[in-house]
Amino acid sequence: MAQASDRDPYPDALRACALLVVVLGHWVATLPRLADGQLVDTDHLLGIWDMAGVLTWLVQVVPLFVFVSAAVSADGVARRLRQHRQAQWWAGRALGLARPTVTYLAVLVALAAVSLFTGGRLLGVFNQSLTIHLWFLLMLLTVQALLPWCLRLDARFGLRAVLGLVAVAAALDVARAGAWTPEALRWLGRGVAESPPGIAWLNMLVVWLLPQQLGIAWKRGRFRGVGAGVGLLLLGCAWLAWAMASGYPVAMVGVALAGNNMLPPTLALVGVMWLQVGAVLAFEPVARRLLAGRALGRAIAVLGALGMPLYLWHKLAELPAAWLGEKLGLPIDAGVPGEPGFWVGRAGWIALCLLVVAPLVALVVRYELRRTREVPAVDALAPVLLGGLALYLGLASALVWGVWPGAVVGLAGVALASRLLRKRGDG
Repeated sequence: MAQASDRDPYPDALRACALLVVVLGHWVATLPRLADGQLVDTDHLLGIWDMAGVLTWLVQVVPLFVFVSAAVSADGVARRLRQHRQAQWWAGRALGLARPTVTYLAVLVALAAVSLFTGGRLLGVFNQSLTIHLWFLLMLLTVQALLPWCLRLDARFGLRAVLGLVAVAAALDVARAGAWTPEALRWLGRGVAESPPGIAWLNMLVVWLLPQQLGIAWKRGRFRGVGAGVGLLLLGCAWLAWAMASGYPVAMVGVALAGNNMLPPTLALVGVMWLQVGAVLAFEPVARRLLAGRALGRAIAVLGALGMPLYLWHKLAELPAAWLGEKLGLPIDAGVPGEPGFWVGRAGWIALCLLVVAPLVALVVRYELRRTREVPAVDALAPVLLGGLALYLGLASALVWGVWPGAVVGLAGVALASRLLRKRGDG
């Protein structure tokens, strides 16, 4: 078994940075709104500032996380493919997500119970916000379940598998827009933005498989080097310029008030993928030199260990941060961009979230480390399938219905999944 020192620090650093960007992006985008000194609602930055859409090209780093995760996992999954044990690998990944999610949902259920007796003013404001980020776990579980299939595609077709996924995604956008003429294709983005998704819901799978396929190809050495990175950066810039000119929404997150390139993903989001993969290659030599330093390497290792707990719990930190902001009279509601003090208020809000999330994550990690390590089910496909179904239903319930009743239903599903997916007995 490889020791921690044998791990490649570059992919770990990329994943850790991606999660940090997501966390900070969520906090920046959440705008508390006060009336008479009390929180009454929250706005989204994209809803009040048009330029925020361009910023999402930088902070929408989920494709980067999928790309790097695929590269890191490729060799391990390939070994299990040869041993016909890929179901066990996925069960391990699913169990690793289910266990901490049980704890998170249990806390949400407890908060919901307390709110029944206290009025739950703050919980009501943040209800949907506290579970919306669970979509990422659903997406990640789905694409990782198909990682063995993607490995086979890479072995047979190489980079043609990537081009094939791009072609399918493009065909689905064309079908959605009904763009069957040259003039309609010229305004493809506008047609996509103005049409219901229909068959393009398939891009919820196809587009997210693309960074995974790219990650495998990178791991297999099918493209690498600064030159390839610069080429992909130029491709990404040209791709996004075309997407904006054809009428695609600017924002790369799933917020309807700012257009929608995420539900389902569109070709415009693919442009961001080219940029991110290009940056990974172009800055790799510089990053590796920096990571050779012992101090930075240790920091990355710590961030990597805290990544998933931080992602799970960072939204919950907004609730006590809002309470503190109220009690201390801090300018967490600073109006809109351009008004005096807006960005000072944003900095204060992020500082409050950091102040709350640090001890929260420390407590969670300490609790999880004290729990008995569970091993995924071995050579038993039925528990894996049933556990996976329970996990999907649990996460989806919390995602759609929020804390109440979503977290209650979700807790039951995810707890059942954790039980089904783990190995039982001595065997």
